[in-house]
Amino acid sequence: MTTQTLTQKTIDAKSGWRPPTGMAGAAFWLTVWFCLLWFLRLIPGMFGSFFSGLQILVGFALIGVTVPLLLRLVRRHMLWSLRNKLVLTYLLIGLAPVILFVTLVTISGYVAAGQFAIHLADTRLQAELSQMADENANRTRGFAQYMDSHGLAIPQLAPQDSRARGGLVELDDPGRTRLKRETTAFLNGVPLSLEGAPVEMETQRGKTPFGLPPWAAQLPGAEFHGLVLDGGELYLVAVHQHRLSDGHVFSMMSSLPVDGTVMDLIANGLGRTGLLAGRAGTSSNSPVYGEGRRARGQARKGESAWISGGNAPRGLNLADIRVRFLSTVSMTDWDTGESGDIPIEVTSRPSLLYRQLFGTSLGGIVTSVIRTALIALCVVFLLIELLALVLAIRLSKTITASVADLYEATLRIDRGELNHRIGVEREDQLAELSRSFNRMTGSLQRLLVEQQEKEQMQNELSIAQEVQANLFPRQDCDLPTLQLHGVCRPARTVSGDYYDFLVFHEEAHDGHAAGRETGVGIALGDISGKGISAALLMATLHSAVRAYRFASEELVYSESHVAGLTASREGRGGECDELFQSPGRILSLLNRHLYRSTQPEKYATLFLAHYDAKSSLLTYSNAGQLPPLVLGRDGAIRRLDKGGTVVGLMDGMSYEEDRFKMELGDILVAYSDGVTEPENDFGDFGEERLMEVVHRYRDEPLHVISSQVMQALDAWIGAEEQPDDITLVLARQR
Repeated sequence: MTTQTLTQKTIDAKSGWRPPTGMAGAAFWLTVWFCLLWFLRLIPGMFGSFFSGLQILVGFALIGVTVPLLLRLVRRHMLWSLRNKLVLTYLLIGLAPVILFVTLVTISGYVAAGQFAIHLADTRLQAELSQMADENANRTRGFAQYMDSHGLAIPQLAPQDSRARGGLVELDDPGRTRLKRETTAFLNGVPLSLEGAPVEMETQRGKTPFGLPPWAAQLPGAEFHGLVLDGGELYLVAVHQHRLSDGHVFSMMSSLPVDGTVMDLIANGLGRTGLLAGRAGTSSNSPVYGEGRRARGQARKGESAWISGGNAPRGLNLADIRVRFLSTVSMTDWDTGESGDIPIEVTSRPSLLYRQLFGTSLGGIVTSVIRTALIALCVVFLLIELLALVLAIRLSKTITASVADLYEATLRIDRGELNHRIGVEREDQLAELSRSFNRMTGSLQRLLVEQQEKEQMQNELSIAQEVQANLFPRQDCDLPTLQLHGVCRPARTVSGDYYDFLVFHEEAHDGHAAGRETGVGIALGDISGKGISAALLMATLHSAVRAYRFASEELVYSESHVAGLTASREGRGGECDELFQSPGRILSLLNRHLYRSTQPEKYATLFLAHYDAKSSLLTYSNAGQLPPLVLGRDGAIRRLDKGGTVVGLMDGMSYEEDRFKMELGDILVAYSDGVTEPENDFGDFGEERLMEVVHRYRDEPLHVISSQVMQALDAWIGAEEQPDDITLVLARQR
């Protein structure tokens, strides 16, 4: 690691500042470079241009990095909270349409007001033109009739109505004393003097268009009126023509220069109005008309100016905003006769336009009522919008508060605080959701307690299973003349079935170990019920059988070694031997013991047998157990069904015994009901299938026969749960 790196790390550690990384780091360094290039581009010359171009590239890169970064920040921070999402949703759904509607209405109203103002100005302009055209048409007809009857002499105008100035006739409008209209007469396009003779056109300072342009010498319809542009100045012009009886064309033109006086008249009660006057820049082929036009046009070449009139209106209130609108009006170029447009601008107020629209009706009672009603309606709409805003805020607060409570509750539950509950005071769906969460938390708490209890019980059952496994024979106890094998597979953790092998030995002498095996006791039982209670009763039965076995053996052993007790040995030894080798006697004792030590509904089925190794004699008694089967070498089957009822159900029961000699190859098959009673669609597994499997594998070792029986049972049961404990005991004579 270099010294510079260590120094930088030391500075960062002291200042607490770390340069950003990732997209934020890229945006930071691009911003630094952009600011640096902002100053470097001020260098004059080629380097400044280079840095300016580089700054543009860095700016595009900065935009490309910043926009996704801002979107990610907005999505992760601003829009992560439900409250912010609801606020944004309300703005998009509730306020955005209102704002858009108000904006659209405002823009539309502004445009409509501006168009209306332009329409009023244009209407007043056209009204002035129409009045000029009507008056000029009347004069033209009068002068033409006089000239047809008196020749080309022009009648003398009354002094109060006219005054002569250089061939121009200036007429005053009796109705509009402020506006000075000028009237000029032409014959075949040539101006006429007061005496009727043609004169040369001179440059004059009057504001009348110079002469009649070639395009107006023969007008279609013999008339023209409109706004014209001549030499960079605007005029209202009306031209009418009349063909005389001698074929000459008599024309009369009335003109009014558009100046501040005219614009004041147009803007009266409207605000301020303006027209933009500009130069056409063309000339005419007429010598008389063209020379004057060129002289006057060259003097004002390139000029253009606003001709305005009226005063800027003042607003009555905040809502009475200024309406400034720009449009165009039609005009005709006096040089060429081509039509065009010139800009017109009107500055007004809604109050003035409203007064112009309704006029004197504004003062009526109906109008006042309508105005008051409109204001009241606007106030109602505003109150409704405010009410909607307040309700939206309250609903948003309710929703976000519920979600915040649920989120906080989930965090606390995740930390293990299962006692936490959400406080609920409202009556709505969100409140019911909080109550459901509280119920779920309570159920979760109970389930965890039950799970702990279940785990504890499972541990105890595992211990019980280990204890019970020790009760069964740990290994097969084979005798020289008899092979033994047993297996028990519980349906649950512990089993209610019981089997045991009790091996008897010769008496021990002089402290030596017990002698060879003289016989074996075989026990197989089934306890009523399943689970823990059956397992406990099975342990009781197991301990009782073992106790009787060891007690008998101990009595025989003790009496044979106690000197001077020969009579006692003869008197009690036979009894002990009889008990020792009598399964029926043991079953009677077990029945009395279980009946007195267990509940009335508890009982057990039990098969007990004693096998004598010397004589191969098997003595048995069956207390309600499924009769074991003995498969002979020749295939014959013997049922061991002698005995009595179950043990532990009734007191004072006695049990029969039976005995037979086992031949070479005989196989004793003792089993519980879990072997033969499993069902499927074809019925019970049954004794026949059991003995068929045993017969098929009779020459195999006993554990192989047991394994084949278990496989056949599994195939018969299938995917269903094992219905009962399965216990199988096999013994084969050899």
